[in-house]
Amino acid sequence: MPDAYHPQRPSNRSFVPVRQCRLHLHRWGAPVPGQAPLVLLHGWMDVGASWQFMVDRLATGREVLAFDWRGFGLTTSPAVDHHVFDDYLADLDALLDLVSPDAPADLVGHSMGGNVAMLYAGARPRRVRRLVNLEGFGLADVPAGQAATRHGQWLDDLAALRRGEKALADYESRDAVARRLMRNNPRLQAPAAAWLAGEWAQPVPQADGGERWRILGDAAHRVVSARVFRSDETLAHYRAIACPVLAVHATDGALAAPGRSAYSLADFHERLGQVHDIHIAEVADAGHMLHHDQPRRVAELIENFVSDR
Repeated sequence: MPDAYHPQRPSNRSFVPVRQCRLHLHRWGAPVPGQAPLVLLHGWMDVGASWQFMVDRLATGREVLAFDWRGFGLTTSPAVDHHVFDDYLADLDALLDLVSPDAPADLVGHSMGGNVAMLYAGARPRRVRRLVNLEGFGLADVPAGQAATRHGQWLDDLAALRRGEKALADYESRDAVARRLMRNNPRLQAPAAAWLAGEWAQPVPQADGGERWRILGDAAHRVVSARVFRSDETLAHYRAIACPVLAVHATDGALAAPGRSAYSLADFHERLGQVHDIHIAEVADAGHMLHHDQPRRVAELIENFVSDR
């Protein structure tokens, strides 16, 4: 494995208390009087440090923040056997009260983080000035009649977790973690993967004196939600969003393959029609991790959209 990537703008790290959690927070730059921070929200099974490549391409001197969601990275939270999506909105709300109590913030969310940002902007329209959603598509609608089946699946997953069947894999070395990251995303360059591996996992000493590298994620995240996804609830949030929204998808993103699922990019764009001020952009030669694949282009899109006009 080659030498690891060297961040051009290393973050200052701290821990902040939020709702019985100790959130691991990255901060780039210093607060600017009269300007709220740019807050970056990572996706499922990812970490706040994942934004480093894109942050290094930002030209702005404004304060930028990213944190690890509960159950991910170095954030510590109460032990649970499943995670509830609504907690992400509440954690974000409490964090914004700390870092931007007097002004609406600009939010950028990737994947799960984009979904959180959209729902939050509907629930708290006065707390968000501009929003950039990177591949945060939501899910296919699930009929309410499947609720009992979903609860049964949830109970099955909880039982599997108790038996240890939901445990996350560990790896023999940091290089092995980096190779896993590149299998997940073939566009990820080896130096970037080598650096990100040290943020995505950590070494755990073994009884024989060696070590294994453990993914920094809670196995409880692998338990399916007890609630079915209802698009009508999501659209109610979309209609309540007051700020301009930029929705960005990648040419080879999560919904790029035609017929891969019952839910398509066209379906997502139809949902976006419920947002009163919507803008759509595409990033070429990129997959779902578009902020890794094309960090400069993504940085340009974000800066152009959130700049004061």
